[in-house]
Amino acid sequence: MLVGIGVAIGPIRLLAVLIPTYKPIFEDGTWEALTTADSVTYNPYFGSLLTGEIAFNSIMVAASIYLVYLFFSKHYLFPKLYIGIFAASLVFIPLDAWLATKVFPSLPMFDQETTMEFTKSLIAGAIWIPYMLVSKRVRATFIECMPNKQIPSNAESIG
Repeated sequence: MLVGIGVAIGPIRLLAVLIPTYKPIFEDGTWEALTTADSVTYNPYFGSLLTGEIAFNSIMVAASIYLVYLFFSKHYLFPKLYIGIFAASLVFIPLDAWLATKVFPSLPMFDQETTMEFTKSLIAGAIWIPYMLVSKRVRATFIECMPNKQIPSNAESIG
């Protein structure tokens, strides 16, 4: 039940965080100021960093939407993608923080927000990744579209 709630609200939660984070950058002149070579605040790597963040987060939104489909269809790939999304986040958060310090050297690598986000992802991953790997309920539930799925012995043969 908890997994289902988290999966169902995942794409909405991501969009609710990402849109207010990135939209103002393009509306308030920040993008132009940091990516225009003639600007006093020009940073040659900011455009690449932001484009990479937006691309990764867009992939995560798409993966989260697909994850909702896999969950409700009880598809056998659900646990694998669920684990993959957690693993990708656990790699991306510190990698992005490190790259941000290369683009903006005065920024700390792990500010309070980054530390909190990484800690939450780490704790959630420590709980839910093992659950997906060892749970009998997960193995019994997510079986649809499984290649070479065993037909129960009490099923009638068509023939």
